[in-house]
Amino acid sequence: MQTDRPVTDQAAPPPPVVFTDAAAAKVGQLIREEENAELKLRVFISGGGCSGFQYGFTFDENIEEGDCQVVNQGVTLVIDPMSVQYLMGAEIDYKEDLQGAQFIIRNPNATTTCGCGQSFTA
Repeated sequence: MQTDRPVTDQAAPPPPVVFTDAAAAKVGQLIREEENAELKLRVFISGGGCSGFQYGFTFDENIEEGDCQVVNQGVTLVIDPMSVQYLMGAEIDYKEDLQGAQFIIRNPNATTTCGCGQSFTA
């Protein structure tokens, strides 16, 4: 017997970027230090840097129309529509080691990167 019920068990599409647990935990810590629960981490791409484009990070209270949102551990990562096209499939991570502490973007769309890791060519 066939029914005309809509299928509701469809999986949600995967997020455009991976926001790791380590990065979410660090951002959550920074937000708590700022004492503003409305803050979100905004990741963006801008022109410049030694390889053509560079990554940027900032805190933002607002979500603009068209922004992509990825939530991990209650922390929201926001990416504007122009930047998301360059970040599709990227991983946003945080690491601490003997060389220091830093956010890292592993971007499969970057054809070349500079030595500092903060700029790339797509």
